[in-house]
Amino acid sequence: MKKPFRILLLVLVLVAVGYFTYSYFQTQYTKQFSPEATAEFNENELTVKVDYCQPAKKGRLIFGDADSRALVAYGKVWRTGANEATLLTIEPNVTLAGQALPAGRYTLWTIPGPDNWQVVINNETGQWGTEYDPSRDRFRVPVPVRTLPDTVQQFTINFRPQPGGTDMLLSWDTREVVVPIRKK
Repeated sequence: MKKPFRILLLVLVLVAVGYFTYSYFQTQYTKQFSPEATAEFNENELTVKVDYCQPAKKGRLIFGDADSRALVAYGKVWRTGANEATLLTIEPNVTLAGQALPAGRYTLWTIPGPDNWQVVINNETGQWGTEYDPSRDRFRVPVPVRTLPDTVQQFTINFRPQPGGTDMLLSWDTREVVVPIRKK
């Protein structure tokens, strides 16, 4: 009777060690290479907060066709950062690139393209960045992409105040996308 108990105990210990190792890898180890960041805008009773991780260029091709071996392939859903899905918190109700968005917490995804990107607002939060569920999309909206004169080495989200709200800037490599956010 002792032998089956010891085997069961050993299996449980191995499963627990595997789980904690995997959790550590996902939450700590990968953030050494793509650190956590927060971008915030808080003016005129409009609050926008984005929690994301910042991957770096490191000499790699960032955007391109799937066959170009780019890190972020055109036409494919991207977590818009690294590690966990990028979290977007909005207060109060706004329009985001012309689409109505109630106050709340969402995940921000994008589908990059050479001339424009689709910005995807998804209702699911708390997932790892590779666990995208398109059935939870609130909406997708196209926004133009522009070429920057200088290379941005680390993916960055910033805000630029505008009348009635702000523009959210997604910048990396030689690409920048401007996402207008306005109070309703």
